[in-house]
Amino acid sequence: MRFLRQLSVVFFIFIVCAVFCGVAFAPEPPASLPVSPAAVTSAAVTSTPVLPTEFAGWQVKGAVTRSADPTVADAANEPVLKEYGFQRLEKAAYTRDDGRNLAVKAAVFADASGAYGAFTYYYSDEMGEETIGGQAAFLNNRVLFYQGNVLVEAVFDRMSVMSAAQLRELAGLLPQAEGNKSNPPSLPTRLPRRSPQGRLEKNTTKYILGPVTLDRVGSPLPGAMVDFTADAEVVIGKYAVTAGDATLMLVEYPNSQIAAERLRRIDAAHQVTQQQPGVASIVDVGPFFDARTGPIIVIAAGPLSKGEARALMSSISYDADVTWNENTYVSKKDNLANFLFNAIVLCGIVVGLALVAGIAFGGLRLVIKRFFPDSVFDRREAMEFISLHLEDEPRAVPRER
Repeated sequence: MRFLRQLSVVFFIFIVCAVFCGVAFAPEPPASLPVSPAAVTSAAVTSTPVLPTEFAGWQVKGAVTRSADPTVADAANEPVLKEYGFQRLEKAAYTRDDGRNLAVKAAVFADASGAYGAFTYYYSDEMGEETIGGQAAFLNNRVLFYQGNVLVEAVFDRMSVMSAAQLRELAGLLPQAEGNKSNPPSLPTRLPRRSPQGRLEKNTTKYILGPVTLDRVGSPLPGAMVDFTADAEVVIGKYAVTAGDATLMLVEYPNSQIAAERLRRIDAAHQVTQQQPGVASIVDVGPFFDARTGPIIVIAAGPLSKGEARALMSSISYDADVTWNENTYVSKKDNLANFLFNAIVLCGIVVGLALVAGIAFGGLRLVIKRFFPDSVFDRREAMEFISLHLEDEPRAVPRER
């Protein structure tokens, strides 16, 4: 019975120490959790205005028209806009104090690749080039440019020498997509401006992200052979060669394995159609040449010789960007000073726990002894030790007879 009572007292002391330590070293609760940008509703994003109320002396006149329907932007090219990732459209009319008028349409796409692709789809070779935003083209009073993921069409009632500068200010006020979505695609930069056998003609570059757009721009390869479901990207350019205009087409896939399989299918389909007289080939623009460099399929078609095709295709070379990161710094794990600091902190924590446990145990013992004297601790029947009784007088020992 006495052993069970002592065991219960020890267990009670242990529970009290554990509770005390938990309260003393419990972390403070966070004040509030930050709201993730992904938690912003699509309605809030859609309501963000694109066109400013005023810029460069132009003031908006009337209400701004907003719509998320691609048919409102361009009913004839609705599937094309969808392939480029069309999201919404804003239309506004602007006026100046001198009485001039300006009509602006701004189409917002999912990323800069969509805006750039739509820009290349709408511009034509008779348009002139201008420096506004990412790229711009103009014809008479109509100016077309893109900035980030926004494509803008501006139509003046009459142009002035300051019209381009005013649109540059407008381009700087347009909201932009976050992160990599504001970066233009890199595939069009692989088209050579000049080659030994030809030069790239002005405003003939077309960046394509879907089969409908590919068939509408006059591609040497149909959309079914490209397989856009494999995340393919296409860029087409016209080159002036000896006998006329040739087409250079680049098809980029996520990896080289997909590109190699696609190239085998293209070659097989081309050979079958060539062997059947009277059957239209997959390429209906004259000679057809293809090759592969990494994940990019290169196709040259049109009135060009084999030597011209090889010279034109050899200018496309895929170089994989490999980055080798060598650890030239000392990380926190390998830093000796950081290790010593953590060891000191750990020793402090252990000492603190020992002090708290000791104070709790000693204080609890004093409280129990005060309110329950000689009941739990220092009981006389439990204090068994040898005593010499030196303070007592010696007893007389009787003599033996």
